[in-house]
Amino acid sequence: MSLRKINTVLAAAFVLFILWFGTEFILTPEAVAPTFGLPAWPSGDGGGFLVIKGIRDVVLALVLAVLLLTGHRRALGWALLVEAFAAYGDMATVLAHHGSVATALSVHALTATVMAGTGLLFLRETRKAVAAPAATPAPQPA
Repeated sequence: MSLRKINTVLAAAFVLFILWFGTEFILTPEAVAPTFGLPAWPSGDGGGFLVIKGIRDVVLALVLAVLLLTGHRRALGWALLVEAFAAYGDMATVLAHHGSVATALSVHALTATVMAGTGLLFLRETRKAVAAPAATPAPQPA
């Protein structure tokens, strides 16, 4: 299987996974929140922040989907690298709030690392196209 096909499958999987997870946080935050790794449900009206997290995830997935579907593979590689910081941020949040270390590392850090690796694979795939500019013919003497 070619690098291009592997990258496409990985990117599509990220899009679907992030879209599904974000949608779950929007529709049923109370059901999915315990899987995030934080030790307690937000008090008062803090549950609204879970919906905000869901909206963030849906938007992140849509950005990746648009780049994948329009064929902007180099931009998709950069977007994957940048969006990996959201998952690393989730990991840091879980750890900073005395949440589950196992979830922080096995879910958030692993997701971020695979996402960053996929971004690097996309940049590797598209490196040759950027490094080889179109040849221009030499001017002919008059």
